[in-house]
Amino acid sequence: MRAVRFHEVGGPEVLRVEETDRPTPSAGEVLVRVAASAYNAADNGMRGGFLPIPVELPHVPGYDVSGTVEQLGEGVTDLRVGDAVVGFLPMERDGGAAEFVVAPAQALVPAPTTIPLADAAALPSVALTAWQALFDDGRLTTGQRLLVVGAGGAVGGHAVRLAKRAGVEVVATASPRSADMVRSAGADVVVDHTEQDLLTAVDGTVDVLLNLAPLDPDRFAALVALVHDGGAVVSTTAFIPTPGDEDRGVRAATVFVRPDRERLRELVRLVDAGELRVDVTRRIPLGALPALHEEGAAGRIAGKVVVLAG
Repeated sequence: MRAVRFHEVGGPEVLRVEETDRPTPSAGEVLVRVAASAYNAADNGMRGGFLPIPVELPHVPGYDVSGTVEQLGEGVTDLRVGDAVVGFLPMERDGGAAEFVVAPAQALVPAPTTIPLADAAALPSVALTAWQALFDDGRLTTGQRLLVVGAGGAVGGHAVRLAKRAGVEVVATASPRSADMVRSAGADVVVDHTEQDLLTAVDGTVDVLLNLAPLDPDRFAALVALVHDGGAVVSTTAFIPTPGDEDRGVRAATVFVRPDRERLRELVRLVDAGELRVDVTRRIPLGALPALHEEGAAGRIAGKVVVLAG
């Protein structure tokens, strides 16, 4: 089968499109014929060797995947050959940037039926990140107020929609390029961070500040003033310390996405119910993944890109 792999960490040039043996599922695993994988910034970090996840080399990137079940390992009873599935794969194991991937059965759930199977690869880790940041770590509840800094990306869109669904007032920052998208996701107030100072643009305080942007640490610390006593600051930018304020009881939490099969089932249900959207900016062939990593190494990639296996 064809796969994209790296045999050593380094720049995008270490990625190779190769022919390799089709893997075989062990007990509790399934073989998935890949429809698509999704590119995430963490793929760039693992390939570059600056994200501390102990991958085995050679490694296939692409831990978000969608496809159809090709073969069942011993003991797998809740999936069948031919099932359309989507999953968040263990990041230390081979991912879905290949024609086939072996996955733990517990990492997979039935795919949404209302969107193309390949596009479903864009859902798992970003939607799980948004949910965990808002409700698990942020402890956001109905009637509260949320500020999302850097809402123009994939996690931000899910965060806005999930918060609005929960009955939360949402203030969000976005650039002019992404403001309409953030507004259409349901944000009550959209602040243009290229023109306005958040400290003066936000009227009053918020219960939870969710940061999704690579902020200057001093600037990030200043924004804690927007969170009222007893609130929370949650951030997905693990390379920047998440500030809090112990004197005022403002908690600080840094989120790194965690596997959660039942939550992923619920997110798929929300997609099929029309309550959550899966936006795909680009669809590229498997052979174009090294070039996409070059783009990612040079700067942030706008939107969500899925990598087609076939």
